[in-house]
Amino acid sequence: MTEPGTAMATRSSPPSTTTVPPLTIGQAATRSGVSARMVRHYETLGLLPDVSRTDAGYRLYGDADVHSLRFIKRARDLGFSIDEIQQLVGLWHDRSRSSADVKRIARSHLDDLDRRIAELQAMRGTLAHLVHGCRGDHRPDCPILEDLAGTSHAR
Repeated sequence: MTEPGTAMATRSSPPSTTTVPPLTIGQAATRSGVSARMVRHYETLGLLPDVSRTDAGYRLYGDADVHSLRFIKRARDLGFSIDEIQQLVGLWHDRSRSSADVKRIARSHLDDLDRRIAELQAMRGTLAHLVHGCRGDHRPDCPILEDLAGTSHAR
């Protein structure tokens, strides 16, 4: 048995209980907002359960699969890594989960975003200083190029 929150989606999708006919990969992709290529990729990674196939081998998707794809897309839009999404999908399907596990993953990701934002702000400050110091005229001297080359005297 796998640890809660780390289970990979390996079950087959349950048959749809609605009267909606199964969807092709293109239809599921359109409804979820991801490309068909990404749907296949998410299946390969185990983020989506195995889906049923036609006799010709075409994948068939149900409403639950589209819902899962939207979940994955939203998590990607928020910048979660594939590993984090695997954990979140496992927790989403685990009805006995602890919200503390979900919060731990989200908090860790938030801390990472804060660190990356601080790094970007530092880069922006440095670049703004260099742009301000560059005359941007016909002369060849340029503090931006000097800094990039490591020959800047204004370090």
